[in-house]
Amino acid sequence: MAQKGVQLDRETISCSICLDLLKDPVTILCGHSYCMNCIKGFWDEGDEKEMYSCPQCRQSFTPRPVLEQLKKTGLQAAPADLCYAGAEDVACDVCTGRKLKAIKSCLICLVSYCEKHLQPHYDVAQLKKHKLVEPSKKLQENVCSRHDEVMKMFCRTDQQLICYLCSVDEHKGHDTVSAAAESAERQRELEGSRQTIQQRIQDREKDVKLLQQQAEAIDLSADKVVEDSEKIFTELIRLLEKRSSDVKQQVRSQQKSEASRVKELQEKLEQEITELKRKDAELKKLSHTEDHSQFLHNYPSLSPLSQSTSSIHIRPLSCFEDVTAAVSEVRDKLQDVLREKWTNVSLTGTEVDVLLPQPEPKTRAGFLKYSREITLDPNTVNTRLLLSEGNRKATVMRQQQSYSSHPDRFTNWCQVLSIESLTGRCYWEVEMRGGVYVAVAYKNISRAGGSDECRFGRNDKSWALYCDNKFTFWSNKVQTPVSGPGSSRVGVYLDHSAGILSFYSVSETMTLLHRVQTTFTQPLYAGLRFHYWSGDSAELCKLK
Repeated sequence: MAQKGVQLDRETISCSICLDLLKDPVTILCGHSYCMNCIKGFWDEGDEKEMYSCPQCRQSFTPRPVLEQLKKTGLQAAPADLCYAGAEDVACDVCTGRKLKAIKSCLICLVSYCEKHLQPHYDVAQLKKHKLVEPSKKLQENVCSRHDEVMKMFCRTDQQLICYLCSVDEHKGHDTVSAAAESAERQRELEGSRQTIQQRIQDREKDVKLLQQQAEAIDLSADKVVEDSEKIFTELIRLLEKRSSDVKQQVRSQQKSEASRVKELQEKLEQEITELKRKDAELKKLSHTEDHSQFLHNYPSLSPLSQSTSSIHIRPLSCFEDVTAAVSEVRDKLQDVLREKWTNVSLTGTEVDVLLPQPEPKTRAGFLKYSREITLDPNTVNTRLLLSEGNRKATVMRQQQSYSSHPDRFTNWCQVLSIESLTGRCYWEVEMRGGVYVAVAYKNISRAGGSDECRFGRNDKSWALYCDNKFTFWSNKVQTPVSGPGSSRVGVYLDHSAGILSFYSVSETMTLLHRVQTTFTQPLYAGLRFHYWSGDSAELCKLK
């Protein structure tokens, strides 16, 4: 809109020093106006002055005048949006001389206007209908180079803007619409794309948040495991130190007791030796007596020999060696336990799959990179099934098999689960004879009774593909027919974190039979289910 009130011409609101619109305008005694900084700088140049003059009329003033702001005289500074156009700005096409910045461009006039020259577009009825847009340097791109007409139409056949004359000339018969209609259509497409992008941004932000939470959970879990394991190992070390101290104390105590007993016996033997030496000396002295009467007189007075201590039998010193052997045995057993259990400790560290979903392999060689060796759990097998081939094969039998009672056993349905739990990315193959359900299930699936809560594929805790002359997929009691080439071998691919479960017909090539996309909330276990047809079997294949 045009500025209301008094309109000042450009010379009135321009500074004659900087030739720009007045900034912080002031007036001097002669009536001429300048920017505050411009007149100050003009008067401050050179040596100290006693007289100050006006740059325009040369009138001199002594002393230096006090600068008076224009607003006190009623003169206003130029509006900020009336500044001159710079190199990067769109200039007003109507201005003469130094051009002001344009504030709008007209798509009908193909002209850019400053605020002053734009005013007729707000006041004149015919001009009010014109399309005003933000200032643009590319208005001429809207003009047909051939007919010098504004291109108001769009040729969908050639995908280009055209003018009306083009539509009846070289574009005659083409699919043409108004530029406004095409723009509106593409704006709708653009809005759809934006919504898709915004939704994807939201999804990715959620993923980032989930990853952050996962990272924090990893840190917390790792810190707790380290802390707990340090406590356990500290307790174990203390127990070993206690046992070491006990052994040391017991050995030293036994050492002291045995040494005391040996010393006591040694002292007795030494006393006996002393007595015997004394007796030997008496006998020696008596034996040298030449007077027969004296000899016979003294002989009866000799004291009889005391009873001699039993002979000492020294056994090989083995008591302490036995302790060493016992401690060595404990060490060996502990090492064996640590080796065995340490493997389990290493294997129980669950892979944290926080990466973006990996593409499913395209070839059997690609699937085999994720192959798992799976065995069937004897504690879950129904009594009509016989396990063989190292618990990898199950065969339906006429007679019930003798299995011990176990709470994990399927009591009614002829099925079995694997020992191994399945997480991450896994692949396995099943070789079949007869009708077989190839399944996966949560461990907490029901076991006892004949309800669907126990039967693979008939509840929300299991998924099963029935394989015979045809294929049928079952999940949560929903039956889905599956088409595909018949084969006695079926491959199963699981990407647990991505929620992907795929079944393939395996022969010389691999053909996708059915794929499930869901969310798995627990580790899965491989399963097999049969009808009660004697001789039907399935084997979890060994994959190289």
